[in-house]
Amino acid sequence: MNSQITILFFFSILCLSQISNSSPLKPHPLPILPLPSSQQLQWQLGSMAMFLHFGPNTFTNSEWGTGKANPSVFNPTHLNATQWVQIAKDSGFSRVILTAKHHDGFCLWPSEYTDYSVKSSSWRNGTGDVVAELAAAAAEAGIGLGLYLSPWDRHDQSYGKTLEYNEFYLSQMTELLTKYGEIKEVWLDGAKGEGEKDMEYFFDTWFSLIHQLQPKAVIFSDAGPDVRWIGDEAGLAGSTCWSLFNRTNAKIGDTDPLYSQEGDKFGQDWVPAECDVSIRPGWFWHALESPKPAVQLLDIYYNSVGRNCLFLLNVPPNSSGLISEQDIKVLEEFREMTHSIFSNNLARKALVNSSSIRGGQSSQFGPKNVLEEGLDKYWAPEENQKEWVLYLEFKDPVSFNVLEIREPIQMGQRIASFHLETQKIGSGKWERVVSGTTVGNKRLLRFLKVESRSLKLVVDKARTDPLISYLGIYMDKFSVSSRRNTTKITITRTLKEEQQLHDL
Repeated sequence: MNSQITILFFFSILCLSQISNSSPLKPHPLPILPLPSSQQLQWQLGSMAMFLHFGPNTFTNSEWGTGKANPSVFNPTHLNATQWVQIAKDSGFSRVILTAKHHDGFCLWPSEYTDYSVKSSSWRNGTGDVVAELAAAAAEAGIGLGLYLSPWDRHDQSYGKTLEYNEFYLSQMTELLTKYGEIKEVWLDGAKGEGEKDMEYFFDTWFSLIHQLQPKAVIFSDAGPDVRWIGDEAGLAGSTCWSLFNRTNAKIGDTDPLYSQEGDKFGQDWVPAECDVSIRPGWFWHALESPKPAVQLLDIYYNSVGRNCLFLLNVPPNSSGLISEQDIKVLEEFREMTHSIFSNNLARKALVNSSSIRGGQSSQFGPKNVLEEGLDKYWAPEENQKEWVLYLEFKDPVSFNVLEIREPIQMGQRIASFHLETQKIGSGKWERVVSGTTVGNKRLLRFLKVESRSLKLVVDKARTDPLISYLGIYMDKFSVSSRRNTTKITITRTLKEEQQLHDL
């Protein structure tokens, strides 16, 4: 009995000793303002969305309908919204966005405020509802639904009468946001043809109503309030792209494209950018048009998702009501390419160290965190340091041509510039491989293939102590080889031009 008491006594002493020797965790660093809302954070993590331009234009070979087409032209006899959604999901898109009403004013749902809609068409004998079918398919597949309701309406007679049309528009918006379940994104723009009626939109009222009816939705426009347009329809962001923005510097339909592309390092609002582009030359389906090749979509991916933006790819259903086989084939190839590249992070084979760690070596902010996907863990350096460096050491040489960096954006966007160096095998000399500016949710940089056992990522400038949630290096066998050929051609042409100038 005495021996048992003695053992328990010593065990208790040991436990108390361990408790007294343990120190409390170092707190997380302060976030730096501005910060994303929960809706914006979810939106940014989604990376890609699919736009679905569909309506009478699909049947009249038009882009901007006049609003005078007979509703009977709309008759997609094989419409299958489940096919649209499944293709989007299989291709890696997190949500679909439908043109519920384009500029022609034709509604893809049976609106009670106009007869210019599916209820006046021959499709489903006037009883169909494209929005309802898409909403059901998206909910079943577990992907988000977004809707575009064009402010410009070329059909309704109230357009141009400010009060009357704003009442009409908000009534249609209310229908869409109360009858079709959860809406993740509401898409607006300032598109309007030259010479059209003057019209004042009550945007602030619209935004307030949308947030009231769908609090989990983000609103897209040139100027936010939640998501901004990148400023072009090529799907290309600026090489510097901040989610920070000043909404007071932007106006829907009249925002400086350069400001939209780059954002604002000193911005007071969090308004991340969306890059829209169509898989085909037009936004609506046209029989004589063909889709872009998959390698071009991959290039757009690098220049949108890889520059802290969401990639919004338009894939228009055809006049049968289906996504065309041509487009499906391209999307399958694109998905295979991205999976081939990004499913194998070569950095996971490395031993990772850093110039410092917040709270010391045993801290929760260690450099190994950058090899785990997710925002909850990240590398944080010690405070008041003169350098911010991550080191990767490999047992065997590794070859790669793509760098990926992510910040935990729930803590704010911090990094303003960085570069990657590799140690040359044999000489031991460090050589700069690539440099970049902003990071944000995700930064992807391509370069000619390098091989090394030792790498270091150096953060050169930041708004405050940098935080890195993920680091990846990859081998892209698809785009960089063609880029190398392009580089050679450009150099050759430049030398020829210089020779011609010299001869003159």
